[in-house]
Amino acid sequence: MLDKRRFLGALASLGLEGALPRLAAAQGAGGAAFPARPLKIVVPNAAGGAADLTARTVAQRLAVSLGQSVIIDNRPGAGGVVAGELVAKADPDGHTLLLVSSGTAVSAALFRSLPFDTLKDFAWISTLATFDLAIVVAEGSRFKTLADLLAHAQSSPGRLNIGTPNVGTTQNLAAELFKSSAGIDAQVVPFNGTPPVVTALRGGQIDAGIDILGPLMPQVASRALRVLAVLGAVRAPQLPEVPAVRESGAALAGFKVSSWNGLAAPARTPGDVLARLNREVQAAVAQPEVRKRLLALNLVAQGSSPERLGSLMVAEVKRWSDVISRARIPRQ
Repeated sequence: MLDKRRFLGALASLGLEGALPRLAAAQGAGGAAFPARPLKIVVPNAAGGAADLTARTVAQRLAVSLGQSVIIDNRPGAGGVVAGELVAKADPDGHTLLLVSSGTAVSAALFRSLPFDTLKDFAWISTLATFDLAIVVAEGSRFKTLADLLAHAQSSPGRLNIGTPNVGTTQNLAAELFKSSAGIDAQVVPFNGTPPVVTALRGGQIDAGIDILGPLMPQVASRALRVLAVLGAVRAPQLPEVPAVRESGAALAGFKVSSWNGLAAPARTPGDVLARLNREVQAAVAQPEVRKRLLALNLVAQGSSPERLGSLMVAEVKRWSDVISRARIPRQ
């Protein structure tokens, strides 16, 4: 067997000394090659949604850079519990990953007990993308600006109705947070998904709606709905003329809510494997074609350090726990 010096000499004689860093980078804990087989990203949502399409877009780039296929395993339902449990109990070798999101944080806040600890049973890799939520009204609404809507809420307490998808969704809790942050007395009305919210808006049954912007864009483009404001920290790139809620100032000056998604692995995944995955994910979401494809889905590609994703998850769990408590939403 060649010792290290003779091995390096052999590489040099073949002009392959530059291969050594690449070989080292491909090694996992204990010298095992990573990845040694196809990877799997478990997505807690049905195929075709924002989370699924984000995962598939990034997976295509990862398959090229990692030299292994990356399979998407859709496990929708139960607030992401099924998907989370599958990954939390998987071998911690970096081959089974979980698509995490603001919904993951909501579930941690909403459920009394889970078969895993959201903050302890996963190792964070990177964020993938963010996507805006928006306050919308029917095109013919008397509310032309967010200031109009707030003025009505303040002058007629309890009369403003804001529709959202189901109780406990990010959109529903964002509406509760908006209401408390603005200091208004309004009714948050949950519907069974986005289509019924749109129908109620167009039919005049509710005054406004809060939902993810992407699914609403066809209605906005056809001039059936109008966006009063987006809830994120900055204006949405696809609607630069629409203000962010925080531009209203006063009590809403610090308001910001965005949906987001990222990748995590089982806890105890080796650090060098996590570092490799972070590098590859950040490189993938920085690719112009990936950014362009996600933007077409109303998603803004955004990678991060593992530490930043972990801090985001901790902050989001606390935020939504507080909102659930203030709104007196029963924990499930």
